[in-house]
Amino acid sequence: MAAMQDRMGPTRTGPKGLLQPIADGIKLLGKEDLIPAAADKLIFYFAPLVIFVTAIVSVAVIPFGGTIELFGREINLFITDLNVGALYVLAFSSIGVYGIILGAYASANRYSLLGGLRAAAQVVSYEIILGLSLVGVFMLAGSLSLRDILAAQQTQLEFGPLTISNWFILSQPIAFGIFMIAAVAETNRAPFDLPEAETELVSGFHTEYSAFRFSFYFLGEYISMIVISLFASTLFLGGTSGPGSTAYWGLGLLWLLLKTVMFLFFYVWLRTTLPRFRYDQLMGIAWKVLLPATLLNIVITAFIRLVGNGQI
Repeated sequence: MAAMQDRMGPTRTGPKGLLQPIADGIKLLGKEDLIPAAADKLIFYFAPLVIFVTAIVSVAVIPFGGTIELFGREINLFITDLNVGALYVLAFSSIGVYGIILGAYASANRYSLLGGLRAAAQVVSYEIILGLSLVGVFMLAGSLSLRDILAAQQTQLEFGPLTISNWFILSQPIAFGIFMIAAVAETNRAPFDLPEAETELVSGFHTEYSAFRFSFYFLGEYISMIVISLFASTLFLGGTSGPGSTAYWGLGLLWLLLKTVMFLFFYVWLRTTLPRFRYDQLMGIAWKVLLPATLLNIVITAFIRLVGNGQI
């Protein structure tokens, strides 16, 4: 961020400040855990765990590769393969907002509650956009399983002497653009971080949280960013596919991680370059721009699919 904004970042910890995030985390865990006197203590205790756990379990359906043989045993590079794996990720990404709402309610703080209500409205609005943007991908893949979607992108397209992989970003560029905008809003990251707007809401829904409970919210948000980046890499960029990935599974995993890092860089780039939107602008983009665009993309994809199958 400092390099993008042409300024100096913290340089005290580690070489050129690279260990500063670790130092900040250690310092955070050493802070006093304060609980407001009027808080609903049981909900206040466990609300941060909701967003943290839902972010972690979403990784279960992400395919990091196929099946490999190691020391004479077959090992799957995925935890589980669900027929509705894509819906699984979308479902848990939306459930995470309950941790925000419960934490905001339990804090007995008006600024926290307002931030929680903003988060609920934002996630409900952009969850619809996020799901509809993927309908075209599901049409082309013919499945909701992430492994099937990954397999559908393994075919090759030939353009004269040039051969490229049939990644869905090529056939679904509109869906990809809409998905990325909705993903940023879904994870409450800048410039859509209205639920924690410091100038309006002190610190938003986690105003009353400190120490390790705040760290659960913090980690949950960043794990959600990683999961959404893995999800986007699998859906639109072929996941583990890349030069040499079929010869050695380690290269496939490396390609997936590189694509994921690219999406995370996109998050950081947005944060450093764009100012925060107003709340009316945020909701207007969802309902007036992105929703019609997703519906149009679905119609276009369905028409092309029917023409390709010879049904029109």
